Amino acid sequence: MKPGLAKGTRDFTALEVSRRRFIINTLQKNFELFGFQPLETPSFENLSTLTGKYGEEGDRLIFKILNSGDYTSKVNQEDWENKSHQKLTSQISDKALRYDLTVPFARFVAMNHNQLTFPFKRYQIQPVWRADRPQKGRFREFYQCDADVVGSESLIQEVELIQLYLKSFADLQVSVTIHLNNRKILSGLAEYAGITDKLIDFTVALDKLDKIGKEGVVKELLERGISQESIDKLDFLFTQSNDALENLLQLKEKFAGNEVGLKGVEELEFVLTQSINLGVNIQNLVFDITLARGLDYYTGAIFEVKADEVQMGSIGGGGRYDNLTEVFGVKNIPGIGISFGLDRIYLVIEELGLFPEEAASKVDYLFANFGGEETLEALKLIKQLREKGISAEIYPESAKIGKQFTYAEKKGIKNLVFLGEEEIRNGNVTYKDLQAGEQKTVSLEEFLGN
Repeated sequence: MKPGLAKGTRDFTALEVSRRRFIINTLQKNFELFGFQPLETPSFENLSTLTGKYGEEGDRLIFKILNSGDYTSKVNQEDWENKSHQKLTSQISDKALRYDLTVPFARFVAMNHNQLTFPFKRYQIQPVWRADRPQKGRFREFYQCDADVVGSESLIQEVELIQLYLKSFADLQVSVTIHLNNRKILSGLAEYAGITDKLIDFTVALDKLDKIGKEGVVKELLERGISQESIDKLDFLFTQSNDALENLLQLKEKFAGNEVGLKGVEELEFVLTQSINLGVNIQNLVFDITLARGLDYYTGAIFEVKADEVQMGSIGGGGRYDNLTEVFGVKNIPGIGISFGLDRIYLVIEELGLFPEEAASKVDYLFANFGGEETLEALKLIKQLREKGISAEIYPESAKIGKQFTYAEKKGIKNLVFLGEEEIRNGNVTYKDLQAGEQKTVSLEEFLGN
């Protein structure tokens, strides 16, 4: 049988792993600069922990794990014959691969809230799984890099997370725009249009605007039972100006007497104003009134980050979820978090040719293998180099020198070292810089001093 990869997964070469580590290390450094501490949670959770947190569409994309042993033995025969997948799922599966890092984090906080110091700030860099349709920049297994704060309602957290986004992407040399909205504004719009009972349907459809356009959104809203009259009231959503504060002013007028909508406008106005006061270029922040990020758990600010110079979906996103731990029986723990999409960030940096050369992991020295006593002397010298933190290896066989050269070049090794009989007798080392093509013979002391 010919081997193959599971759909939506990838192998990573040494170069790819090194470049991914470069991104992760940059993000980790900034997370810790901003006061976040690391956390790791299991790759799979109880299915009940994950379901009902991501909306109807999200629930369908959760990878379920079949119960071990004969998982069909306890299945209700009637459900089996009727092929009732929703009823069958709970009978044959009680665990699932995590869909994101936020819900497991909320579960962790709910379980440990008596031992935690609030506000609790954590970052998490781990893989997640979604049974999505694979496409460019979208995989079924991918890493998320999250930073969350729980235990504070202060809007300063929103301002800080914008700073964290902008500093991290500046360090990666990727120019970005942060799109912002507020779930309370979306609730206010639903109230304004008289469709409060259809809020989730409204936001799920609206969130697809950049994929299916205005006509597609209107068609979906009608299919979801929202009247043409309500849709007409919301027509202004599709003709927003480029001025975020001007758009908020327009909303204030429409939301007169609409308490929840006005609260959303006020919160977003504060975040934008404070960010500008901190020197953030207003061009980097866009108030996107159609941004919904169809996850059910957002209650306040919503973020989405897009690369300016590459056509790609969002490369980061998040928002405020003030009642997430409530589903785990723990009330009054407000939270806000953002996520960096490692795989998409990688594709953007690669397309722009911005990976630094040092992002590739390369061996400094390959010692040619001449066999006999020379091999032992080479191994002794390699040991000394490694103790100095310098990477080195020896070609395992005393093969033809041409073969050893080819190995060094293909592996991208910087220098090929010759420690032959003559060098050992004279206390010297000969090495060739394979990039510059220069060969030198130096004393053993000088070589180890490099």
